[in-house]
Amino acid sequence: MPHRVTLIPGDGVGPEVSEATRRVLEATGVEFDWDVQNAGLGVMEQYGTPMPEHVLESIRRNKVAIKGPLTTPIGKGIRS
Repeated sequence: MPHRVTLIPGDGVGPEVSEATRRVLEATGVEFDWDVQNAGLGVMEQYGTPMPEHVLESIRRNKVAIKGPLTTPIGKGIRS
């Protein structure tokens, strides 16, 4: 039975890092069922938040998530 994992690619280099992480994990021979969810700056306009409730629900349901870097949408934080 595959392990269901929420995968949040993220912003900037996040999708590349997340894809590399996914490939490394799949190379172990363990079966995964990836529940890909979008979060970060790219969803701010649509949902008004960088982490929409349906993404949090996916994490709660699957009990595990892998998240790529996310851009800090407010403040003077360092961009990912």
